[in-house]
Amino acid sequence: MDYYKENYKEYFDRTFSLDPSSFLGPVAERLSNGAMVLDVGCGSGRDLLWFKKKGFEVIGFERSAGLAELAREHSGVEVIEGDFDTYDFSFISADAIIASGSLVHVQHEWLADILQNIVQALEKHGIFYVSLKQGEETKTDDLGRPFYYWKDEELREIFESLNFKILDSYQNESIANSDDVWLSYILRR
Repeated sequence: MDYYKENYKEYFDRTFSLDPSSFLGPVAERLSNGAMVLDVGCGSGRDLLWFKKKGFEVIGFERSAGLAELAREHSGVEVIEGDFDTYDFSFISADAIIASGSLVHVQHEWLADILQNIVQALEKHGIFYVSLKQGEETKTDDLGRPFYYWKDEELREIFESLNFKILDSYQNESIANSDDVWLSYILRR
């Protein structure tokens, strides 16, 4: 079963109204007015709407057709449907890419390749925001979704191997579940 395909409305209802300012504020501060932001794994469209209200150009990318439709409807922006592991991102030109929690279901051994694929959309000197759950190994939640957890040093090794410079990194408690801590990175190539 694909949770996000089958339960897109429930996921939308749980996440759309959450305020992302605490973790996206540092990203927005680094962008020029009107910068183009690509939200990879945009889910409910919450972050699309947040960036749009701040005056940025935004485009979403989402695998779940139901979530993509709700994101379009509630943010009023284009949302491309596809898989981030196979989609050709070289046709997009973004000043910033946001992967806010969208890579939590990616297996450890695949993360570097997927980041390499996504970053094709990034303009020279653009920034890439990535957040993943802090912890160890893999856990499956009550809904049957596998989550892959990370240590800071593991992620830093991957970023270095892909020639990313870490401009900023921070940890924050989840706004949806206080048991989770997110490792957030603002990167530049």
